[in-house]
Amino acid sequence: MSAESLKGYQWPESSVDVERGRVAMFAKAIGETDPVYFDVEAARAAGHRDLLAPPTFVFGLDLEHSDTLGVLEANGVDVSSVLHGEQKFVYHRPVYAGDTLELQAEFTDYFSKKNGALEFLVRRSQLSSGGELVAEMESVSVIRNGAPS
Repeated sequence: MSAESLKGYQWPESSVDVERGRVAMFAKAIGETDPVYFDVEAARAAGHRDLLAPPTFVFGLDLEHSDTLGVLEANGVDVSSVLHGEQKFVYHRPVYAGDTLELQAEFTDYFSKKNGALEFLVRRSQLSSGGELVAEMESVSVIRNGAPS
């Protein structure tokens, strides 16, 4: 099956609360040492209203709330042939612990290379809070067709 049929697929909108413990755990897991990511007092002293979420934190939220592999598998794609191609972020404001974010995601583009041996699905996601656009993300899933396992 061609992944092209998934272009335009939209996930249901979801909402997630950004929790302090989760922000701090993520920051420590990726090796952050700046206390603005795990110490509320330090974050406020630096001018933030609460713990600052590291830049890639929202990608984890996006993955969690938009089961990309599940959608691909449900549509006949062999998920063992799927690779993460790239990701991009555009922030309109910082993400803080205490935020409630609304997530919208869609497969917005499709293209293939090498006579269909490689298919590319572009997924765009938007995070908003109270109607304000907070961040935009783009990720590319690469599907290897006919590749040896």
